[in-house]
Amino acid sequence: MEQGRRLSMATVDVDPEALGAGHGDGEGSGRRKEEARGGVGGVVARARENLRFRSVWGELNGAMGDLGTYIPIVLSLALSRHLDLGTTLIFTGIYNVVTGLIYGVPMPVQPMKSIAAAALSDPSFAIPEIMAAGILTAAFVFFLGLTRLMKLVYWLVPLSVVRGIQLAQGLNFAMAAVKYIRYDQDLAKAKSLGTRAWTGLDGLILAIAAVCFIVLVNGAGPEAAASSQREGEAAAREPSSWRRRLASSVPSAVMVFVLGVAFAVARQPAAVRELRVGPSRMRVVHISREAWRQGFVKGAVPQIPLSVLNSVVAVCKLTRDLFPDDERASPTSVSLTMGAMNLVGCWLGAMPCCHGAGGLAGQYRFGGRGGGCVAALGGLKLALGLLLGGSMLRVLLQFPVGLLGALLLFAGIELAAAARDMSTRSEAFVMLLCTAVSLVGSSAALGFLCGIIAHALLLLRAYALRSHHA
Repeated sequence: MEQGRRLSMATVDVDPEALGAGHGDGEGSGRRKEEARGGVGGVVARARENLRFRSVWGELNGAMGDLGTYIPIVLSLALSRHLDLGTTLIFTGIYNVVTGLIYGVPMPVQPMKSIAAAALSDPSFAIPEIMAAGILTAAFVFFLGLTRLMKLVYWLVPLSVVRGIQLAQGLNFAMAAVKYIRYDQDLAKAKSLGTRAWTGLDGLILAIAAVCFIVLVNGAGPEAAASSQREGEAAAREPSSWRRRLASSVPSAVMVFVLGVAFAVARQPAAVRELRVGPSRMRVVHISREAWRQGFVKGAVPQIPLSVLNSVVAVCKLTRDLFPDDERASPTSVSLTMGAMNLVGCWLGAMPCCHGAGGLAGQYRFGGRGGGCVAALGGLKLALGLLLGGSMLRVLLQFPVGLLGALLLFAGIELAAAARDMSTRSEAFVMLLCTAVSLVGSSAALGFLCGIIAHALLLLRAYALRSHHA
């Protein structure tokens, strides 16, 4: 009986909008009410609080936690489908700053992966089709948010199914990271080549050293927000707390990224001379009727389930796990921001983007705790896009892929680790079934469907057993 009740309640215990009243007496809620009464001054104060750096090196370090996903996908599309890198940097930079300002947590901005996969696997899926797929996906998600239907989806999806999607996505990231580390990569074709050489500026030794360095500095990663805060307060009272503070102040991800930029320049010094000052020239993308059709069938149809599940539902639940006192990242608001940013940028050729649980996990893993984390990353993207535009491509192309693999590995592990709270066998069964189908079928939608069916059958079985014993 307890098992069945736990399964059925898993879908409602973490709804940030439903729990809004429950947190209304807290300090954070009181501060927001004061800010609302303060008019413009309150809005400015809240914006400053959202963008505040909780820890300078921690927020900057966290900003690098999402680059292991962002750079390979954007580079691959720039090389194979002539995606405008400068335009994408400008728009994703703006997206980062706005989401940091709105949410006050390290809400990520990532490329839409199913659309990217369709473009990389099909030569006929060009820029018009990519943008059409992004616009259609964004419009659907925006509609769900505007009508508040996304809140209903969030409420109905069992937590065990969400954890299955998160575990599958995290393992996908981790396995891709291992490929980046072990094998040379042809990013233009999204294929692994021969085994990576041990030595060199993109050698296996360099990638392994980066992984070991991050483990030594960051350990196994932070626990949940509440427990990590208690552990931090306890550690501060211990005599050896200065060692912990010293280790936490080392910006491991920043150091790995800066090292990668230095090695990229060293590998191809001529690429620096090809840099040109000024942004890329933006043009409105012409989308034909056939491009709309292909974009919908090949891009939007597989992307929509992933966007709904991983970019909205899973992101909101993971935000509640990591920041239990923060209620701003609701299914409605996340749907609206994700939809709005693509309904503008895609018309000008910027890569379709979404929020992603993997990016949030990666940024949190490396120390990101506030909106200043993603705003700093957005400022860097925006500056590069405005100053250097698409000429950045030649330099980024030489960035050691093994180091990107090191960053992506920890983002994947952090996302997969969210599944460790499944305490009953029934929950674990549904989660693992959902994960297995998602991984083998390469479809989050198929894994979601199987997980929902399994969850419903277990509830039916529990109800039948209760009725029989009664």
